[in-house]
Amino acid sequence: MPMTDLEALEDFISYLENNKSYSENTIEAYKRDILEFKDFLHNEHMAKDLLHIRNKDTAKYYVSYLGDSNLETSSIHRKISSLNSFYNYLLKDEIIKDNFFEGVETPKMPKRLPKTLKDSEIMMLFEACDLETKLGYRNYCILGCLYGCGMRVSELCNLQIKDIDFVDRIITLHGKGSKDRRVVMYPELAESLKHYISTYRLDILYVSKDYENRYVFLNKNGKELSRVGVRKILEGLVEDCGEMFHISPHMLRHNFATAMLNGGADLRTVQELLGHESLSTTQIYTHISYEKMKESYDKAFPRANARKDKK
Repeated sequence: MPMTDLEALEDFISYLENNKSYSENTIEAYKRDILEFKDFLHNEHMAKDLLHIRNKDTAKYYVSYLGDSNLETSSIHRKISSLNSFYNYLLKDEIIKDNFFEGVETPKMPKRLPKTLKDSEIMMLFEACDLETKLGYRNYCILGCLYGCGMRVSELCNLQIKDIDFVDRIITLHGKGSKDRRVVMYPELAESLKHYISTYRLDILYVSKDYENRYVFLNKNGKELSRVGVRKILEGLVEDCGEMFHISPHMLRHNFATAMLNGGADLRTVQELLGHESLSTTQIYTHISYEKMKESYDKAFPRANARKDKK
């Protein structure tokens, strides 16, 4: 009996969960993209189901359809990538004979530089942490990990005490797709984390009395800190500064990468510290460095301001 769309989708989702170890949010996005394409096939009378696409024109037409829907280019790329992965999986299992989404042309992605904070803004955030309180000291260590180690917010939330090597100043992070990597702590961060774990963390943990909890960062109730919780902490620090600039955990990761490159670190080292699979992903940070270089050049070099002086 031929496989149905639902069975094919269930097999693929199981593959993403068990073989790729993708997060729940990522899997939901894949599922949504595939089901939206299924609706498209039905509404446009392009094919009777997901497993019976006629030719590559269907894939091309869908790309065009998405473009006419005023979607962001990044959203179009993600949807096509989801479908390409889905049909590649079916092709390898010999459920279909062709993957018509393989190599289909999509709109070019605009080059966007990662958003970063000013150095003065980062300094203000650290200074806004009240080191005399347990939550203030916790927040100080959170900033140190995000900015000083380039952690993703999920890596920060999943960090456990056993992952920290205080002797060698190394933290083992459990990143995307269950891939581990090691990052370095600057000396002051290592000392701050050691002090936090041996004192203030115990005070916070006492609220929940969950002494089996080994996560490093806890919320005010003594439970594991969530990604939403980290965002709220950062936004609260901005308010404490009396400022209104936008902030996200990922922006501090961007600042870490930029600071490393501006400080002379080679691209391969930064790639390893960030956990990027491709060097091209890391290279975007060199553009930020170039922009700052041009800005400094225009301010400092006499001939760069010659035209302005004539006005």
